[in-house]
Amino acid sequence: MTKIFEKHETLFCMLMIVIYIAVNSVCVQNFGNTSYVSFIVNTILSVCLIVLMAVLKRTSYYGLTKVENAKQYLYFIPLILVVSVNLWNGFNINNSTSEIVFHILTMLNIGFIEEIIFRAFLFRMMAKTNIKSAIIVSALTFGVGHIVNLLNGAELIPTLMQICYATAIGYLFVIIFHKSGSLVPCIITHCLVNSLSIFNVENTVSLYIAPIFLIIVPLAYALYINRIHKSPI
Repeated sequence: MTKIFEKHETLFCMLMIVIYIAVNSVCVQNFGNTSYVSFIVNTILSVCLIVLMAVLKRTSYYGLTKVENAKQYLYFIPLILVVSVNLWNGFNINNSTSEIVFHILTMLNIGFIEEIIFRAFLFRMMAKTNIKSAIIVSALTFGVGHIVNLLNGAELIPTLMQICYATAIGYLFVIIFHKSGSLVPCIITHCLVNSLSIFNVENTVSLYIAPIFLIIVPLAYALYINRIHKSPI
């Protein structure tokens, strides 16, 4: 299995991205993210990725390991700022309990899946030949990938803004992974941001100020991490 994967690693990565986007587009269009169906489907995808990493004996290689010297990364406090955005305007509790539960469970899976696909597999695969290109592609692919939301009924301007801040966050996450060797802080942050989105109250702050904040903070934090590490990107 390992030899087959290594020989066709690029193909595997592309297939994972295509399958993930296609499957979730179908789930969103037909069931939404608050359905048990989306939860089950994404749980299956998560389990498949975990099994694949275990079979390849690459769980640590793909970032499922603890961070050494968290103090050097300011204990990841800037990530808390990113997570907090969905709660700036209070809590939206218009959904039923079951919808909230399945949304959170689905988003926990999606956060994990996207980090493993776009950071662990895609970045590691490309970094073998060119680290700079790997960082750029990982960030851009993750950000631009959100354009699929337009197909799921999202409005144009909010989606374009989401693409911008998702790219910035994607860049920060790949820098954290590249420098620390751990994907755990990124997975936790991603899962929390996704899960808390159901409580977001939309207004001028969430539509315009929050996206700008989600661009500035990740980029500033990424620059800080690059500065404290002498190794070139």
